[in-house]
Amino acid sequence: MTGTGAEHPSDAADLLAAHAARSAEEILDVVDEHDRVVGRRPRGEVYARGLRHRCVFVEARDAEDRIFVHRRTATKLVYPSLYDMFVGGVVGAGESYEVAALREAEEELGVSGLPQPEFLFTFLYDDGAGHSWWSAVYQVRCEQPVRPQPEEVAWHAFLTEEELEARVGVWDWVPDGLAAHHRLREFRGRA
Repeated sequence: MTGTGAEHPSDAADLLAAHAARSAEEILDVVDEHDRVVGRRPRGEVYARGLRHRCVFVEARDAEDRIFVHRRTATKLVYPSLYDMFVGGVVGAGESYEVAALREAEEELGVSGLPQPEFLFTFLYDDGAGHSWWSAVYQVRCEQPVRPQPEEVAWHAFLTEEELEARVGVWDWVPDGLAAHHRLREFRGRA
C-alpha cells in the first residue's frame, strides 16, 4: 500500500494497529490545574482515567498562506476519523512544549527542517467529560511538499481561511482543535 511500505492491505492494518499500541504505551507527564507535573503515566492510562496532561496545536500554513487541514485516521486513540485544522499532539514526559511543537509538526506533515514554530498562547482545554489538557498553540510556515504520516492522517489539503470557515459548522471537527481555533481567532482579533 502506497505510503506505508506494506505490500498488502492486511500489512497496512497491522502497521496501523502496531502504531496505535505504541502510542498507548508512550509515557506522558500528568499535570495539575496550574500545569505543574504531578506524575507520569502511559498515554492509554492517561486517556482512560481522564488525567490532565499537555498537548500542542500547530497551525501550519503553506507559501500561499493556506491552512493545512486533515482528517485523522480511524485508529487514533482520541477523536478518530474527525477533521482537524492543527497538527500536533501530546507532549511527552519531560519534553517541553517548544520541542513537542516542532517534533509533532514535522512528524504529521512528513517533512524535516521546519523552522521552530512560533508560540502564540496557552489555554486549559476541559470538555467537562474527562478530557482535559494544557494546550500550547503555535504557528509555522511549511513551504515544502508535505507527506503526512499515513498512521495519523487519512486525508489532507491546504485550505484558505474562507474555505476553512465555510467548513467549520459542516464537517465533524476534533473538539479541542475547534476550541483552539476559536481562541486563535480571538487572539488575532477575528472573532
